[in-house]
Amino acid sequence: MNDGWLSELSAWLTLHPGWLALALFLTAFIESLAIAGVIVPGVAILFAFAALAGQIEMPLIQALIWAGLGAIAGDVLSFAIGRKLQGRLHTVWPFSRYPALISKGESFFLEHGGKSVVIGRFVGPVRPVIPLVAGTLSMPWQRFLTFNIFSAVGWAPVYILPGFMVGSALASEIRPPAHFYLVVGISLAAVAVVYLLLIQFQLGLTDGGRLYHWLEDKMGKYDATHRFWRLYTNHRPARAGEFPLASLILAVGAAGLLLIWGQLATQTDALIPFDQQALHWFEQLRQPLLEGPAIAATMLGDAPVLLTGAGLICLTLVFRGYYAAALHVAFAALLTFVLVWLLKSSLGIVRPETVANPPDSGAFPSGHSAGITVFVTLLASFVAAESRPGKRWQVYVLCSLPLIPVALSRLYLGVHWFTDIIGGILLGLAVTGAVRASYSRYDRIHLSPDLSMTLATLVWAGFTISYMITNWPVAQASFQPL
Repeated sequence: MNDGWLSELSAWLTLHPGWLALALFLTAFIESLAIAGVIVPGVAILFAFAALAGQIEMPLIQALIWAGLGAIAGDVLSFAIGRKLQGRLHTVWPFSRYPALISKGESFFLEHGGKSVVIGRFVGPVRPVIPLVAGTLSMPWQRFLTFNIFSAVGWAPVYILPGFMVGSALASEIRPPAHFYLVVGISLAAVAVVYLLLIQFQLGLTDGGRLYHWLEDKMGKYDATHRFWRLYTNHRPARAGEFPLASLILAVGAAGLLLIWGQLATQTDALIPFDQQALHWFEQLRQPLLEGPAIAATMLGDAPVLLTGAGLICLTLVFRGYYAAALHVAFAALLTFVLVWLLKSSLGIVRPETVANPPDSGAFPSGHSAGITVFVTLLASFVAAESRPGKRWQVYVLCSLPLIPVALSRLYLGVHWFTDIIGGILLGLAVTGAVRASYSRYDRIHLSPDLSMTLATLVWAGFTISYMITNWPVAQASFQPL
């Protein structure tokens, strides 16, 4: 009975896709509207409509655009209402019924400023009121629109892709094994937990947390473990005695997940249907408008670009006398390169045959994903170490943003399987955790930015641009779809 009405609805929407586009727009609009987003289960409804879009083979880019436009419109209306109700927000219905939520939104905005519009779109408790509060507190229109549109570009894939992929899979003839979704769900949850450990967000892994002190007491009871704890503690005066617990857990956890994921991806057939379906999704997404950005993103993860960046960082650190930091950056680059080469050579996983001239190396793991993960997360760890503990998670999130387009570009261009991308990210996180934990015992001096770092950044940007311009024709020909 359920399958019958669902089939009829899918058939009707196939003939009238405009109604589904309108439903995506309105749901995203209401989900982003002040207070209404608290009452209406917009996330669940968006997932359902996105799944229907996948089932009737609506172009993914169309679903993303309609949902993104709805989110932008909802936030703009909320901002306009906030502007209209300046000074009266706590007294006007229905906002007067949610004083705690409004106060929390105001505190969040005052703490984070303009970027709260971006962060708030993904943070559940304050998401529906941040644009409203931004208008109330007189944020300039141009600044709000910039942050609003920028955040909607990242929001739409996060909220639409999962449902769209499920819908596409349901409509597909490919049927994964019964335990497949459980394995994928557990793996993705584990990756999310590892990333939360990396940013040390409310998990008590830094000095002062309960788990940290409990482990410190246990390690102190035995000679060998006590010496190990003291050896790797930070020696900087401001952070004296701080043990790199989060970094070690990241290294061990990511390495363990990589071992499990690698076994599933290369030694069993459990993930093959998902790899094939993901490849099919991205093949449908290919269009001339997205070719240029995808090629630019993938070239950002090319070995010459990343190794040049690492080399310039090492030279800058050596020039300023931070020899231990320079050695650890160089070791991270070398270790990543060697591990990727060894795994690709020994496993020999064949790449998808979708482009004119794919790379001739093995597929698993993705070297681009591994390289960009090490580059951005290790850089974030050095920057975050100089920030206040409460601000470090923001540094990790912002610095990690380049990882997303590089990883997605490899899937879009059809030169990697989905399992290769996850394997590369896990490998990169393991390397970052190990290198950062090792550096902790040499971390004695504050790493402050100066002119040499600015010059190194400009040189790297110039090299990257010239590298892309020089290699663009070859890249376009190589990534031409068959």
